[in-house]
Amino acid sequence: MNTAVPTKTPKGVTPVAEIRKALGDAGVFAVNLIGGPGCGKTTLVNQTIDRLRPHVRVGVIAADLRTRRDADRIARHGVQVVQVNTGDEPSLDAPQVLKAINALDLKSLDLLFIENVGSLTVRKAARRLGQNATVTVFSVAAGDDKAQKHQDLVEATDAVVLSKTDLLSAIPFDLAAFREDVRRANPSAELVELSATTGPGINRWCEWLARKVNKRCGCDDASHWFG
Repeated sequence: MNTAVPTKTPKGVTPVAEIRKALGDAGVFAVNLIGGPGCGKTTLVNQTIDRLRPHVRVGVIAADLRTRRDADRIARHGVQVVQVNTGDEPSLDAPQVLKAINALDLKSLDLLFIENVGSLTVRKAARRLGQNATVTVFSVAAGDDKAQKHQDLVEATDAVVLSKTDLLSAIPFDLAAFREDVRRANPSAELVELSATTGPGINRWCEWLARKVNKRCGCDDASHWFG
């Protein structure tokens, strides 16, 4: 596991700009993954790594207030992981991400997940981390009203993931209302409904990532990613 190291930002260059340049130079597609506590972000990252490797080289910046449990779970896959603890801050900021990516070997990565702190109260600055795409994760277990309550997140996202769909038969959840809330707030956002533990929807999620990464690297065909 890597450890973040301090870096100095040149005068007049913002951390966001530095992150974008580093990712661009290395040809890495970065995803800022936002979601509340227990929504399944880490499980989703783990399952995505399993589905995409060895064809896609994945790295992860795992953020948490104080623990490193999520990073340890991800590190078992043998991928590059940097742990960032934010202390009392409820989300990442660009300087923290810049330090983290400088501890990664970006040249050996295709895809980087920036797994933000578990929270749906995310400052605007934490949504701008130099990433190529933002993904907001909601969970069936959290209720069908979250896309409406956090409309600002939906408006600013490239994709909405509804996780834990295996619980739909056990928990009252108005799926039609949830879909409508997402479409009303952001008609262009990709909506992926999946269960990271049982599998349905994971391939569609990976195919969406494949299209994004391929566009970044100029590749045309990702069919081999899925066997």
